[in-house]
Amino acid sequence: MASILDEYEDSLYRSASVQPSRAAVGIPHSGYVNARLEKETPIFNKQRIDFAPPEKINSLVVSSNQLCMSLGKDTLLRIDLGKPDEPNQVELGRKDEARVYKMFLDHTGCHLLIALNTSECLYLNRSVQKVRALSRWKGHLIESVGWNKFLGSETNTGPILVGTAQGQICEAEISVSEGSLFSTNPDQYFRQVYTLEEESGPAPVCCLEIERGIEGKFFIIATTRKRLFQFVGKVPEGTEQQGFGSIFAMHADHLPSFREFPASFGFSEIAFYTPKLRSNPRSFAWMMGNGVLYGTLDYSRPDSILSDERVWVYPSDIDITVNKPISIVLTQFHFLLLLPDGVKAVCTLNGQIVFQDLFLEKFGILTRMIKDPTVQQIWIHTEKVVFRYHVQRESRDVWKMYMNMNKFDLAKEYCKDRPECLDIVLAKEAEHCFQNKRYLDSAKCYALTQSYFEEIALKFIEAKQEEALMEFLIKKLSNLKPSEKTQTTLLTTWLTELYLNWLGILEGDPSKRNLYLDTREKFRTFLGSPKNKDCLFNNRASIYELLASHGDTEHMVYFAVIMQDYERVVAHHCQHDEYDEALSVLSRHRDEKLFYKFSPVLIQHIPKKVVDAWISMGSRLDARNLIPALVNYSQSASTQQINEAIRYMEFCVYQLEETQQAIHNYLLSLYALCRPDSLLSYLEQAGTNPNRIHYDLKYALRLCAEHGHHHACVHIYKVMELYEEAVDLALQVDVDLAKSCADLPEDDEELRKKLWLKIARHVVQEEKDVKKAMACLSSCALLKIEDVLPFFPDFVTIDHFKEAICNSLEDYNKHIEELKREMEEATHSAKRIREDIQEMRNKYGSVEPQEKCAACDFPLLNRPFYLFLCGHMFHYDCLLQAVFPNLPAYKQAKLEDLQKKLAAASQPSKGHHRPKDADTASLGKGQQSREQIKADIDDIVAAECVYCGELMIRSIDKPFIDPQKYEEEMQSWL
Repeated sequence: MASILDEYEDSLYRSASVQPSRAAVGIPHSGYVNARLEKETPIFNKQRIDFAPPEKINSLVVSSNQLCMSLGKDTLLRIDLGKPDEPNQVELGRKDEARVYKMFLDHTGCHLLIALNTSECLYLNRSVQKVRALSRWKGHLIESVGWNKFLGSETNTGPILVGTAQGQICEAEISVSEGSLFSTNPDQYFRQVYTLEEESGPAPVCCLEIERGIEGKFFIIATTRKRLFQFVGKVPEGTEQQGFGSIFAMHADHLPSFREFPASFGFSEIAFYTPKLRSNPRSFAWMMGNGVLYGTLDYSRPDSILSDERVWVYPSDIDITVNKPISIVLTQFHFLLLLPDGVKAVCTLNGQIVFQDLFLEKFGILTRMIKDPTVQQIWIHTEKVVFRYHVQRESRDVWKMYMNMNKFDLAKEYCKDRPECLDIVLAKEAEHCFQNKRYLDSAKCYALTQSYFEEIALKFIEAKQEEALMEFLIKKLSNLKPSEKTQTTLLTTWLTELYLNWLGILEGDPSKRNLYLDTREKFRTFLGSPKNKDCLFNNRASIYELLASHGDTEHMVYFAVIMQDYERVVAHHCQHDEYDEALSVLSRHRDEKLFYKFSPVLIQHIPKKVVDAWISMGSRLDARNLIPALVNYSQSASTQQINEAIRYMEFCVYQLEETQQAIHNYLLSLYALCRPDSLLSYLEQAGTNPNRIHYDLKYALRLCAEHGHHHACVHIYKVMELYEEAVDLALQVDVDLAKSCADLPEDDEELRKKLWLKIARHVVQEEKDVKKAMACLSSCALLKIEDVLPFFPDFVTIDHFKEAICNSLEDYNKHIEELKREMEEATHSAKRIREDIQEMRNKYGSVEPQEKCAACDFPLLNRPFYLFLCGHMFHYDCLLQAVFPNLPAYKQAKLEDLQKKLAAASQPSKGHHRPKDADTASLGKGQQSREQIKADIDDIVAAECVYCGELMIRSIDKPFIDPQKYEEEMQSWL
């Protein structure tokens, strides 16, 4: 195992790119170098606003990027922070000594309430320039406002709650009508709904907050100097516009739930944090005399939404009598306290002060700190200076705090985009799990870290936690890249070894049967994993060796199936005499090569099933490759078992229609050996045409002769057209069979007669049966009694064949009479022919002077002409022109040749001094030659009438216009 560790570590070094050593850069558990190239920006980045107020700042509020500040006695400055260069100044128009006590701006930045120290209240809408007095509010010093975030609009606040210095909670609504802005009072109503008290009586309502939970339930939080009240109730659906009186009415007879702390510095303030894209706050922080109560808000709770409450006690440097806190704001992970000389930021996760910022005395005493919830900006002002804090990447170190609190899931959530931090968290979580003996969880975490592989592996080995080590290796393997083939190979081999060891231990313990089955299933899943498939396939020899060394034949077979190494699977089954299982594997995967290889073994033990499997494979198997298995099997098997071989060969021949000669020859040999009855039927079914027979005729003849199958030999002789041999062999078996062979050469009468003579000689000389010999004469018309007589012995009397001789003589007499009759008929026919010839010589026809040629319709007597018996008359040249195109090519050539010869013979001789006798002989010879040529031309041209003879019949399917001259003819008509 240690060697595998060393090999794996070496492979890591070989595959890694050149990087500095982790020990050299001081990172014990991580492979990441955390080098800060720039100074990191602080979470709370302070910025002084470039603004010099003309008068001292009394109050400042900001919401939705809308900032409002009160300057001096009578001035109100409004700034849209999206357009800071366009401030808007509004005069309060007060002539008395009234001053701004507090200002309240709603969440939309549209509605501004200005509380005066004279117990009066003014209202200013963002869309108007004139401040309106709220007459119904007069006589109440306003300490807090709870805005309605669910029903408010730009012109209407909806029902809101107002807290006074006398402890009263009043409900009011302000509405601005655009059409009658100056003609109606904006305050719709103002009524008291509750009074908050402490031990000494009514106490100022320092803060008010309205939130809506699930199922229409409303939560109203109100604070005094030492108490935090919660009012919980439902507003009937459809009556939200009527306000919250019903909720307070539920607590008319008893106090609502509240939290109380003993100390007080005269006021308290509560802050909320609302995440982006959410309408309800998620956490709270209440600044009071004893410290800061902070926690989360759980809207699913029935009576109180405050959850996970903790109290941060003021440190020793904060004295509530000297430098008591002024304001508080809450961010996602911090709350900020405004002190007279600076700001402290406290982390809500661990209660540690993580940020302090002191202000110079020249800026004056810090007055108030507020936060714009929409843009997460914090504002602080003195009487003459305004500061702004930007909150940047507040969660950057949250992961570390959660990690130190052992809240690893949250820690990983806040560093998932920072791999170097995530690695530290995982390492810490892994170590934590290991210390708490949660080894499997530890292994899963270690596998995701960049910690040294061998250190972690040895750690589990020393703790004797093989199961956790396997989990570690599995996770590590799943995280490897495809290019890391060496590491993959080592881990795969090591895991296989561990699985086999673990299975061997569990298999011997009956009490751990279920664990054994689970581990076996995991091992099989590991072997069959698609991600490990290539690695296992490339190293299958090593895996086979491991499996064999552990004697785990079950998984060896399983692995071979996964690797599709069916040859090994089948061989395994055969070695263990599991022939049915072996055949099942072959049949399931239908690999032809495996059938060829293992069929010789399988057919020795399960012949019928093997043949059934062959038949199911059909034409995918080449029967020639299976013949060796059948030959070995048939040599050592009984006749009954050989029938299986015959069954498969018959399937190939009759079903698959195989034409291979080897297959047919082997089937013949099986028939000859075990089924002689089927042999002759097979031969007859194969036919007698040698070109369509697929077996070897000579081999079949030799095979049948060796086994004494004479009928089959006779059939083969007949196919080979060796009729004499067929008759000779048939006479040894059956005379009738010989007779059937003797009639086969139908076109060769001499051979037929010879064969029948053999039969007759055999009947006379061997069987000495005269009657049967006489029957041969009647079976073959070619035999005569005189052909058979020499075969009879001398002592045979004529009585045995007297009838045959008489019949033969009668046949001769009939033949002579027929010849006489034919001679008389021939003489008579010759006489008639001579008479017809003489009659034709004397036949003539008359031509009138006005007769015309049937072809050209010109007078006939102007040129040489022909007269036919049918009455048609043609000029010689007209007839030649009509007949020539319809003559065959050879007759056309002969006619042209004859015409040339006739033209040459018609030219006069140029000699002037020939002897007279010679001229006469030459003239006679030339005239005879011309007459013969003319006769030959007449035989071709005037053989028949061109209108009445066969020539006209043959031309009936010819077109009127020659296709080759069709275009020319068509153009002539245009």
